[in-house]
Amino acid sequence: MTSTSRPAGRSARGDRTDGAAARRALRREVPSAAAVLADERDFRAMRRYRSFPFDDHRSYLRHLESLLRALSAQGVLTTLSLFDPAAYERYCADLALDPDRPDSRTRYTAEVARTGATLTYDGEPLGQLLPLLVEEAARHATWHHASALLSRAGGCEECGADLAPAAFTRATQALQQLLAALGDGAHHLVCSLAAGDPSLLAVLHATARDGAPPQLAASESLLFSTVLAVGFALRTPGGIVARTTTRPAEHTDPTDTATPDPSTVRGWSLRDSWLRPLSAAEVFSAYCTDTDTGEPIPPEHGVDYAPGLPLTPPPDPHTHH
Repeated sequence: MTSTSRPAGRSARGDRTDGAAARRALRREVPSAAAVLADERDFRAMRRYRSFPFDDHRSYLRHLESLLRALSAQGVLTTLSLFDPAAYERYCADLALDPDRPDSRTRYTAEVARTGATLTYDGEPLGQLLPLLVEEAARHATWHHASALLSRAGGCEECGADLAPAAFTRATQALQQLLAALGDGAHHLVCSLAAGDPSLLAVLHATARDGAPPQLAASESLLFSTVLAVGFALRTPGGIVARTTTRPAEHTDPTDTATPDPSTVRGWSLRDSWLRPLSAAEVFSAYCTDTDTGEPIPPEHGVDYAPGLPLTPPPDPHTHH
């Protein structure tokens, strides 16, 4: 027969206290994941499940934010992702899970945290974080769509070379040339392609001062180049619009929200696996036309609609196409 003895001076209560402290310490070592129903439509879709315990979207968000704050106060790192009811239904069908069970929702949340777009919760209001999470999810979806299209670009019919690597290299060179041509300023670039439904859209922010290389996020640059490479490889209709603000920061009044910074808008279209500069009239027409209705949009105050800058194309190894 064996027994467990306690150290001298240690009571059963002390053991329980030490155990609780150890569990609290370990809890800080175990990260958490939460998936949020960001909009009212997705929330309504989940209400068809009897096990889903909420009736009001605002109340649901308040309870979720309270939980996130409590975990943050305990030192627990929590990643936040979007809960997509349609994707959840497919997930349950693929794994033969009952979607009307909390543990099924938990498994889906863990899967999205592992494979989907996430942001780390740092105690900020949920209302501020949700738009950023939606943007991150959109970038993640664009990345997967663009990567899939690029992987299916195939090879050159005559030389057999894979089109994707050459297109990506060409897109990187085009972006480098474009930023160099734009020069100093704060640049907001949008690349859009008519590549299926939905169309591909990538946004890039870059800032250059005093002739130094532009500062830009590596993730934005990679996504932008990948989308542009799809256009080059598949010869897909599309274009790039660049909006540049050049007013020095010391001349900007942060309290003056009524007067926009003067900016210049330029544009390029994709043609023959390169960027063709648009004329000022073409830029104006593209920027001041509603893409859904075709109706004209009044030009913005303080915006100069300028022609695109010419860029020198590198040799195209697949010009025989």
